[in-house]
Amino acid sequence: MKKHHPLVSLARRAIESYVREQKVIDPPEELTEEMKRKAGAFVSIKKGGQLRGCIGTFMPTQENVAREVIENAISAATRDPRFPPVGPQELPHLEVSVDILSPPEPISGPEELDPKKYGVIVESGWKKGLLLPDLEGVDTVEQQLAIAMAKAGIGRGERVKLYRFSVERFH
Repeated sequence: MKKHHPLVSLARRAIESYVREQKVIDPPEELTEEMKRKAGAFVSIKKGGQLRGCIGTFMPTQENVAREVIENAISAATRDPRFPPVGPQELPHLEVSVDILSPPEPISGPEELDPKKYGVIVESGWKKGLLLPDLEGVDTVEQQLAIAMAKAGIGRGERVKLYRFSVERFH
């Protein structure tokens, strides 16, 4: 069996425990350096190469990345409004990845974006949309912005504030 990064193993354990027993696991006693930090984190779940759930936080909401990953892994598996909750029979077929986000930085315009390198946050009033970087099928800044704005319910002509961030992605 392939050895996963500790953050991916933690996310997978959190999903399996919650889906099978409705139990929220505790972080490991010994935290890796990545797990000790405070940062936003996204957990993405795929099945057969297709997205099955993706939930995250762009700013930290927990005391450390380990707890952030546990919470977001459970949410990605059970609370992503685009999908039904993951069932126990699906667990062996899931691929899990974890993205740890850098703090978002305001930018003056789309020319400071690169969809392969940076994720984007669009904001208009109380509406916010986020798109992770380096996603399959998202090759241009225009595509990246259109998807993020659609996720936020922001119309084409609306003025937006833009933020970019980078991620460390673990598979």
